[in-house]
Amino acid sequence: MTVKNHDQVIDRREIASALLKALDRRHEVLDAIVESKDRDAAVTAVRELLGTSDYCAEAVLGLRFDRLTVKERDRIRTELEDLDATLQWLPEQRPYSTGSGVRLRPFTNSDADAALFRTRSTERLDDTGTPWDADRVEQERTSGLARMDDESAAWFVAECTTGERPSCVGLVFGELAGNEVDVAIWVAPDARKQGYGTASLKQARSELAAYFPGTTLVVRAPA
Repeated sequence: MTVKNHDQVIDRREIASALLKALDRRHEVLDAIVESKDRDAAVTAVRELLGTSDYCAEAVLGLRFDRLTVKERDRIRTELEDLDATLQWLPEQRPYSTGSGVRLRPFTNSDADAALFRTRSTERLDDTGTPWDADRVEQERTSGLARMDDESAAWFVAECTTGERPSCVGLVFGELAGNEVDVAIWVAPDARKQGYGTASLKQARSELAAYFPGTTLVVRAPA
């Protein structure tokens, strides 16, 4: 799968940040772990204690004792500073970029999903540079639903789950082409620059890998 380097740096940065928090709060982390009935419960406890993701909590549980020294903490802190310096923006500036609070669900034939697709399609242009008309939008939507039925495409709605009820913030399109899956992400205008695009890409990796096993996922361009 082709992934932007910025996304990879964010992943590593979040792990380093979680490890540093865990080392600074090692007594609380240790208490949370030893009081957990099993590994899944320990992951949940560490995640909630540190305000991080399950993925980072797993990394904390994998810490070896030889990494609990002052020298190791200083090394991780230096790594974190170096990673911050390479990023165009920090996860704190786009709070959903880590993937927390965002989920994907399959695109459906519902009125709500159709409306979201129409909103996305207002930004689409044909070969002459003309915006899609209503007939073209409906044709593209029904064609996509047909490809999903025959398993040559997988579309998803990205939802923010931090409010009282989930809100739709974007769309993910996966289109099978030979042994590759072209992946495109669209984020609603009022939800941009908050990290939803990065979060949607993170979620799409595992979702599309399950739909199309053995294929290569290629992020070509925004949808």
